[in-house]
Formats: sequence, C-alpha cells, structure tokens
Amino acid sequence: MKYHLIERANPLNREAKKWYASPVNDGKISKTELAKEITGMSSLSRGDVSNVIESLLEAMPKYLLMGKSVSLGEFGTLRLSFTSEGVDTQEAFNTGKITGVKVIFTPGVELKRAIEAVSFERDE
Repeated sequence: MKYHLIERANPLNREAKKWYASPVNDGKISKTELAKEITGMSSLSRGDVSNVIESLLEAMPKYLLMGKSVSLGEFGTLRLSFTSEGVDTQEAFNTGKITGVKVIFTPGVELKRAIEAVSFERDE
C-alpha cells in the first residue's frame, strides 16, 4: 500500500509539527469494473453479478435500520451505531439528543489476515 508524508501541527501547540504517514487513494473501482472482474472468476455474467450487487445494496439498509447486523461471510459484518448527548434523567431525553449515526464495519477473518499482511511503499 502506498503512502505519502504530511506535516501536521499539534492542535494543543501549533508550533510543534510532526510528519505523519497518510494512505494514497489511488482512485475508485466502479461497480461495473468489479462485476467484470468477478465475472472472470465465475460462471456468472456481468449483468448477473451487477444485479446481485444492486440487490445487496438495496436490501442491506432495511436490515441495518431494523437494528440487525449484516454478515457478509468472510468479508465482514456491518452494523449501525450512533452517539447521543447525555441527560440527567430519562424524562429529559428525546431523540433529538441522538447524533452521529454511522455504519460500523468489522472485517472477517480472511480480510483481517490480508490487512495484517499489508506492506508499505512510499509514494514519491
């Protein structure tokens, strides 16, 4: 994985700067490109693969919003999470205190192994 170095100031002491590694984003792979690659590894057509991906993307939010975790096997699991403002009593709480809804992704065993085996290369 490629990285580049970025100099950043310490928020508590703007004079103290250090260099940090930052991953290089080397573009995106589209759903069509991904479907084409999967087609080459299976007996499915690109349209079949695209339809499965579209159906997954359509169905997944329904289950996440029901409070379920969505397991994608060895790829990993997705779930919703949020934060809320604290209140002194239960009666003082309202849903307006809930903020920061986000999707949490927990990689599966095989993906974790692949991530742990990453090697790094500086992008000049």
